[in-house]
Amino acid sequence: MAVLNKIRQRSLILILVIALALFSFVIGDLFKNSDAFTGAPQDVVATINGKDINRTEFQQKVKNYQDRAGGRQTSTQAMNAIYNQELRRIVLESEYEELGLVVEKDEMRDLLKNSFSSYPEFQDENGNFDVNRLNAFIANLKDLGGETAPLGGFVVNYDSWTTNEQNIANNAIQQSYYNLIKAGVAATIAEAKDEYLGDAKTVDIKYVQVPYTSIADSLVKVTKSDIKTYITDHEEKYKTDATREVVYVEFKEEASKADKEAIKAGLLALKADRTEYNESSKNTDTIQGFDNAEDLEDFINYNSDIKFNDSFLRAVELPATAKDSLLNLEVGEYYGPYEDAGYFKLSKVIDTKELADSVKVRHILVPFAGASRADATITRTADEAAQMADSILTEIKSGRSKFLDLLDLSSDKVSNEQDGELEFAYNAGMAPEFKAFSFENEEGDIDVVGTSFGYHVIEILEQKSFNRTLKIATLADKIEPSEQTLQDVFNQMSKFEIAAKDGDFNTLAEERELPVKPITFKELDENIPGLGSQRQVVRWTFEGDTEIGDYKNFPIANFGFIVVKVVEKNEEGLMSVEDASITALPEIRKEKKAKMIREKITATSVDEIAKNQGQSSRTAAAITMNNTTLSGAGVEPKVVGAAFGLSQGATSQPIDGEKGVYVIEVTKINEATELDNYTAIMNRLNSERRNQVQGKVYQALEKAADIEDNRAKTVY
Repeated sequence: MAVLNKIRQRSLILILVIALALFSFVIGDLFKNSDAFTGAPQDVVATINGKDINRTEFQQKVKNYQDRAGGRQTSTQAMNAIYNQELRRIVLESEYEELGLVVEKDEMRDLLKNSFSSYPEFQDENGNFDVNRLNAFIANLKDLGGETAPLGGFVVNYDSWTTNEQNIANNAIQQSYYNLIKAGVAATIAEAKDEYLGDAKTVDIKYVQVPYTSIADSLVKVTKSDIKTYITDHEEKYKTDATREVVYVEFKEEASKADKEAIKAGLLALKADRTEYNESSKNTDTIQGFDNAEDLEDFINYNSDIKFNDSFLRAVELPATAKDSLLNLEVGEYYGPYEDAGYFKLSKVIDTKELADSVKVRHILVPFAGASRADATITRTADEAAQMADSILTEIKSGRSKFLDLLDLSSDKVSNEQDGELEFAYNAGMAPEFKAFSFENEEGDIDVVGTSFGYHVIEILEQKSFNRTLKIATLADKIEPSEQTLQDVFNQMSKFEIAAKDGDFNTLAEERELPVKPITFKELDENIPGLGSQRQVVRWTFEGDTEIGDYKNFPIANFGFIVVKVVEKNEEGLMSVEDASITALPEIRKEKKAKMIREKITATSVDEIAKNQGQSSRTAAAITMNNTTLSGAGVEPKVVGAAFGLSQGATSQPIDGEKGVYVIEVTKINEATELDNYTAIMNRLNSERRNQVQGKVYQALEKAADIEDNRAKTVY
């Protein structure tokens, strides 16, 4: 009671303590999530030219995109695809709005007419497009309140119709926009003439090259200051996104040697019969093993991770690791346990048979609406197609010669040209049911077979290349780590993580023979080589409170764990001196060497310079402006350009080229004959430039757009 009284007396203090704790929790979360202070909305994926991409709408579009992709896209890939679509849409719409480009009502009707004039639903009795029927169809869709109506083999509702209308309108506006730009893109006569002369006018030169390799790298001093200056002078080249450099080690959850031995022993234990006490009957029952099982299919399906296969298998269908051994077995003999495709297997041959490797058949295909590759004009149901195929079979059985007479009923136009005949090997990509009938029956057999393409009336004409095939009963046990192994892997990972708190990450990994793998992430990356999409790792490295030296373990589905350590954080901007030096250093050395070479050149003629510098003079004939390759030196645009700026007989000043410093002498200028008309060249240039408009204009618009990208904070 005394304790209760003290609690009551101090209740206000307790309330204050709890309140302070809650306040600190909230404040801590606010500091962790800086957007709470900056005011950046959490439901805005991006803002482009002042227009927001709403998070909820964005995620719905991502879901729809993934559904259409059928699981072939990761969530990050889908998000990037939708983001790029939305970016393009908003950037272009901003331009349309500024120019006042819209689709008027009358123009929209014309666009719909162009898109749907071939649809019977919108045609009158004479087959002409009827706008009244179009209007009635749209009105009916609106009245249906979201329910669907058929249209040209598809079903649509009012929402999907309006979306399609909007897409048609957007495409029309986009076409108008690009047409306006193309109308302003044209080549002049002067440009056409320059293009012509770029190939037709040539010069012959004599030159000397003093290669940069003539000066050893060790003689050229490059400082950090030089690199910084170079980066600043070439800012576009060295701009970089924010990155995080990490190292990680892997702890794989894979079966140990003991696990594998236990799996193999378990398979072998299933061979013999065993006794088992039956609690219900109070008797000892004999459980049949692999050796004596009367119903092998039930035995395999009950005891194996892979279901029983009742087919006869050809050599190419047998496991590569066991093929030769299995083919040498007789009925009743075993092979295994052997490892194959992630399983240990114990196989028993239960039958053999000589089967053909290739067949010739003829068939009549009766498709139904919705069947694979069925023509849009097909309206019969699957039941109606089956009945029709049965009728054809009955007719053919009354006289095999009628097969050819009934080929007109077949929808397989390709085989129809060969009297309905098909010849194929067992490994050909045929419908499984079609293949099974053709190989597992005998010459002369005929029947109706259903596939995804419809119903086939198939007659086997010929079977050849017979070989031994096996029917095999196989017990398979998936190779997986035991619970003990899983616990051991977790313990190893935990001990490593604890040791990394006070020890060196790389040294600890080396002591445990764990390879340390480096990787660099950008903020929107997701993949780790060999591990697939691991967004949670990338996200952690970019969190505000993750610092250099921090490490963390991550569970990886169907793999195990990785422990990741952040070793470097690079923010958006220019590359660091260290990173940029890889490409900057050779260029800076080249510039410094060029200066040193120029200072050594005192002679004025090509021959004298060659002699003084220990080089040989060379010649290059018929150089053109449009081809910057210099004979004997490679691609040298500055040198070629300089040649066309000199008069005949003139010698250049030293030119800093790609591979060395050059001095050239123009020995001959070969003037081109003027054309009477440059229209053809103008037309070609116009066509080339207009074909490039669409891509280049959008690139320019995107570069100029005001984009605030919040994807990493909102949806990734």
